[in-house]
Amino acid sequence: MDYSAKDLMEMDDTYGAHNYKPLDVVLNKGEGVWVWDVEGNKYMDMLSSYSALNHGHRNPVIIKKMKEQLDKLTLTSRAFRNDQLPLFLKKVCEVTGMEMALPMNTGAEGVETALKATRKWGHKIKGIPENKAEIIAAANNFHGRTITIISLSTEEQYRDGFGPMTPGFPIVPYGNVKAIEEAINENTAGVLLEPIQGEGGIVVPPEGYLKEVKEICEKNNVLLIFDEIQSGLGRAGKLFAWQWENAKPDGIILGKALGGGVYPVSIFAASKEVLGVFNPGDHGSTFGGNPIAAAVGLAALNYLVEEDLPGKALTMGNYFMDKLRSLKNPVIKEVRGKGLLIGLELKEPARPYAEKLKEKGLLCKETHGVVIRFAPPLVITKDELDWAFEQVKEVFET
Repeated sequence: MDYSAKDLMEMDDTYGAHNYKPLDVVLNKGEGVWVWDVEGNKYMDMLSSYSALNHGHRNPVIIKKMKEQLDKLTLTSRAFRNDQLPLFLKKVCEVTGMEMALPMNTGAEGVETALKATRKWGHKIKGIPENKAEIIAAANNFHGRTITIISLSTEEQYRDGFGPMTPGFPIVPYGNVKAIEEAINENTAGVLLEPIQGEGGIVVPPEGYLKEVKEICEKNNVLLIFDEIQSGLGRAGKLFAWQWENAKPDGIILGKALGGGVYPVSIFAASKEVLGVFNPGDHGSTFGGNPIAAAVGLAALNYLVEEDLPGKALTMGNYFMDKLRSLKNPVIKEVRGKGLLIGLELKEPARPYAEKLKEKGLLCKETHGVVIRFAPPLVITKDELDWAFEQVKEVFET
């Protein structure tokens, strides 16, 4: 039986929890930067599933690797070894410059892994008294949705009704080096930051911020952990956003695009000193590091490097931001970003504009209320960006 878009949306609203407010479009096909709905309408994807689709929809190289693995072996748990995981772990360490890596599935699981490793390092290596370790986080952050992760969020809606919150997370203003320095004490195990705040509104910190935070952490024997789930893997015009300031962290969390847009894959990579705190049974995941995830993750990393998607993101991002800055409309407050992680901040709610852009065939989403996020797959071409800009221009200049 064929269902109409209206039927499917009503079914979704009836049987699904209302924890999302999606644009009213029902998609059933995707290729590259394009998607189609059940009625045959074509749209450009300007969200990339929050940076999970850096490689584009149904990237043929990654799809091929996944299909090959599906015909061989899908799951072993970590009770047994498989032939794909070692290759994936080796590649992760090579591209991140880290010594060890621990695979999980979702970004939130990757963050939880980093929090647990940082706390245990603080207690077992640094010598912080048991149950006293603190991890400093930044206001306006978005690291995920678990109880512990929302405990370090400053977004009231993310916390409302879910208490009591997990203690041990001092919050400081984002972009303020002095605030981090003042928050560090003898119980500080780590500092957790996004090099660019994605969900918080595409907030790029002041130049030199990451480098100065790194120096402060080194001086105080505190781990610096970067959440690059959205900003990493080419999105910000470098393989990792921290490379803009050569501020290599002690640990890095990756997810989203690590799964090539086809499978959930996340990882926490760090030094042997940090990940060496885990003993068998301390932490784990039935699906983390499964053969499909490992094969897909390896293919995704290889493609990113071989096709220089970070370089393409930088070139195309600068080109598109220049065009966006040419828009003439008093409602536009600012255009900002790095690479193809771009925010168009308005002086009024952004949702109506996202809905108008949808009618023009451009799918994007508001974030932080007044910011439209433009973050297409990194395989986008100049001609495709020109077409996208014409739609944006029509919405904002007519």
